[in-house]
Amino acid sequence: MPAQVMKPVLASRLRTIVACLSTLAVAGCGLAAAPQPAAPTFADEIARLSEPGGFFDTDNLMSNERTYLHALDALRDRDVSGGVYVGVGPDQNFSYIAQVQPTLAYIVDIRRDNLLTHLLFKTLFHLSPTRIEYLARLFGRPPPEEARAWEAADVGQLATYIDQAPVDEALIQTIRVEIDTELSRYGVPLSSSDRATVARFHRTFIKHGLSLRFHSLGRPPRPHYPTYRDLLVGTDRTGAPASYLATRSAYQIVRSLQTRGLIIPIVGDLAGDHAVTAIGATITARGERVSAFYTSNVEFYLFQRGLARQYLDNIASLPRDAQSVVIRSVFGRLGRPIARGGPSYSAPIVQPLEDLVEGFATGRYRSYLDLAQ
Repeated sequence: MPAQVMKPVLASRLRTIVACLSTLAVAGCGLAAAPQPAAPTFADEIARLSEPGGFFDTDNLMSNERTYLHALDALRDRDVSGGVYVGVGPDQNFSYIAQVQPTLAYIVDIRRDNLLTHLLFKTLFHLSPTRIEYLARLFGRPPPEEARAWEAADVGQLATYIDQAPVDEALIQTIRVEIDTELSRYGVPLSSSDRATVARFHRTFIKHGLSLRFHSLGRPPRPHYPTYRDLLVGTDRTGAPASYLATRSAYQIVRSLQTRGLIIPIVGDLAGDHAVTAIGATITARGERVSAFYTSNVEFYLFQRGLARQYLDNIASLPRDAQSVVIRSVFGRLGRPIARGGPSYSAPIVQPLEDLVEGFATGRYRSYLDLAQ
């Protein structure tokens, strides 16, 4: 074969060989492609990372931290963003998530009921393209006919609509069917008791509407606890509305994570022997780091139970950097009255995560009072 013909033929054959080697194509080369492991599902992660449930004496359907949104100013000042978010409790996490915009979020709580509450929230995000539809489903009210026209409404207008809209029993039954159907799609094993608990929680939102308050078992709601309405229209320190339902963009940040299965509720104790460390190992394997760890006032109870060492060891296992922070709430005399228009009885503190770990290791933090101050 003439040289001038052989050169393009050889070049063509070389390109084919290179392509085969780079793709391990079965048809072109006779080489079997290595099977790729399936990505873990939402349900897989819950099962893999969770611990047995424990008890806490609240229904915890909503926060009792009136000024929790004041932490957003510190998050912005410290440029806390991206990474993986970890938190405890119900939907106040969503406002922090909307600010931080993490790639993934874990909500860890000792109560299995908290997982069920978050599954309820997840179904409503899936079913509700807009903020007003989300609130209408949560509180069993009919949405406005032109829900999209409410996209630019301020959060006060949303609250007024929900306050004035009538409870519709026929609609509630329709929403219950939607929720049950949606729950079945997530692959999370749920007993008939679990589904009844989800329905009971939903009924509590419907019954009390925006006047719902945090409730402790065996004790009436305290008058200084905020209502859901207070938290819905709550502001940051500058006075700007700042909840995850305050703007379309904040809602869509959270909804996008929810619909992709990237806000994962886990049953676990912050001082337990599995959940937190397993989450840390997962974050490390992803090449990520914790951006924000919201503890509410759980640290108070861990110090009270003598579990501070286990808790801090778990925290120390988390991948972090200089921007990583812990967000805590302190109550009573430590949570000085700072809310606009009246006492708050709680206040948020944002602290570098590395400072918490290093301070405990060196003895600077020996008690909960040390952290709260």
